[in-house]
Amino acid sequence: MNIAIVGVGLIGGSIAITLKEKKIAKKIIGVDKSEANIKKALQLGLIDEGMPLEDAVEACEVILLTVPVDAILNLLPGLLDRVTNQVVIDMGSTKERILQVIANHPNRGRVVAAHPMAGTEYSGPEAAVPNLFAGKVMVYVDAMNSDEDAFDIVDTIAEQLDMQTTFMSAHEHDVHTAYVSHISHITSFALALTVLEKEKAQGRIFELAGSGFESTVRLAKSSPDMWTPIFMQNRENVLEVLQEHINQLQHVHDVLRNEDYDAFYKLIKKSNKIRRILK
Repeated sequence: MNIAIVGVGLIGGSIAITLKEKKIAKKIIGVDKSEANIKKALQLGLIDEGMPLEDAVEACEVILLTVPVDAILNLLPGLLDRVTNQVVIDMGSTKERILQVIANHPNRGRVVAAHPMAGTEYSGPEAAVPNLFAGKVMVYVDAMNSDEDAFDIVDTIAEQLDMQTTFMSAHEHDVHTAYVSHISHITSFALALTVLEKEKAQGRIFELAGSGFESTVRLAKSSPDMWTPIFMQNRENVLEVLQEHINQLQHVHDVLRNEDYDAFYKLIKKSNKIRRILK
């Protein structure tokens, strides 16, 4: 089958690498608003051809949407107007608003909403890497609203990517990703801003920065084009988790200010329980 990848960056490009390795696709067509991205993806061998979305829909059986979530929100209704038996895979990092927009579309069943819980802080075709998804989780969202044959095709792709799978409602997905993904990025952005604001001798920061700082702040290198729309679409959930994070920071601040080191020890000890989840 021919597969179109709309957005040939980190996620789309990394999927393309595996599709080619496993010989799942007869042809991989790239769609991107950036001609430079299409040219680079061709040079890297991620895609076989670049073409406009309208032509790609006619030429392909599967269309993967790996563009920012605001672009998915804008593209998906019109895209569904064009499809017949094609499968459209929404791989955005938020789901509720996107799926609400197409809830009553007659071709809603041709959409499979899936979120691969994998990525790096880099973007663009050059960021694509092999085995990005191996062992990671593919979240299927509101899968009961997808046609069975459409879901089976997407599940086969996830299997070839060596991914584990789980199922959630759109609301569940957006709440949980706010806690395990979105807040991590906000924290990293804020830490980077703190360091850049207070440490004027920027060249000396990195003389002292060890792996702890680098691992905590690395997400601050993530693309604002991708993350601003995520925060917009998942605003309420992100605000909720951000407020809880602020509360925890304030608690830590107060304990340290009061020199209550026994309480500080207990807070750190309590936080160590995360080992039960992250082994």
